[in-house]
Amino acid sequence: MQPGDTLARDEITGALGDVVRPDTKEGYAMSIQVTERIQAPRERVWEIITDIEHAAETISAITELTVLERPATGVVGLKWTEARLMFGKEATETMWISAAEENHWYETTAESHGAIYKTRLEIRDAGDGVELSMNFDATPMSLFARIMSVTSFLLNGTIKKAFQRDLQDIKQLAER
Repeated sequence: MQPGDTLARDEITGALGDVVRPDTKEGYAMSIQVTERIQAPRERVWEIITDIEHAAETISAITELTVLERPATGVVGLKWTEARLMFGKEATETMWISAAEENHWYETTAESHGAIYKTRLEIRDAGDGVELSMNFDATPMSLFARIMSVTSFLLNGTIKKAFQRDLQDIKQLAER
């Protein structure tokens, strides 16, 4: 949320201003956005964020990564499992790139714990560098996930810090 933005009647503001909004069909959906300015060309940042196979060498929180499927061309269809430290424990998720526009953005999808997770990494021009943004949305699908989503705003601050650290890791490599 930005200063001056207003919330709909049923929205909940989480830690650090993120919004957990009601979704009339699925319960509460969590949205988190982080950005990082990077002094590097767009193509360099794209090269790093799409080098999924070596992401464990770039992103400090990723402890293990295994590519499961590779597309014949481009990045759409790339599928992998990723283990990372979250909340002091290792969590493993299977993700795939579901849509992309080369050198601009890609979106990953994951389904886990009764929810659908969508993450979009987008590169925008910003002066003599770029701005890399990460937009994360979690939509509960199961009854358990809907119940848990009501309190998910309590975790937003921790999740946001973890995503910001991922972008800082990318920045560090891109600016070398």
